[in-house]
Amino acid sequence: MDTVLDTKSDAGRSGVLSLSIKERSALYAAYMPFLRYGGIFVPTSRDYTLGDEVFLLLTLLDDAQKLPVPGKVAWMTPAGANNNRNQGVGIEFANDEAGKQARTRIESLLGGALNSTRPTHTL
Repeated sequence: MDTVLDTKSDAGRSGVLSLSIKERSALYAAYMPFLRYGGIFVPTSRDYTLGDEVFLLLTLLDDAQKLPVPGKVAWMTPAGANNNRNQGVGIEFANDEAGKQARTRIESLLGGALNSTRPTHTL
């Protein structure tokens, strides 16, 4: 797989997720443009509930800079989901400058691929 995930937790259900996406096709599969502020699917076996707040450190393609993005769990794919979908959570970006920066960067990297009908991790 071309994504790397490190999950660190602090008190409660909130936590820090670190996601590194190395290929454009993996970014397309993980991006969630249908969420109000944009978001991204993070493969994880850790338990979350809808609305849990998280902090995401996102590395995209060959950019060494990590984008720090606050967000909340807006999607869950449980283990054993239909169609062999990866277990994980969809993180909706916060409606702040960091969230806008992440959405703009991802949409710039994906360009015309955003209109593709290829399946993703969520839809």
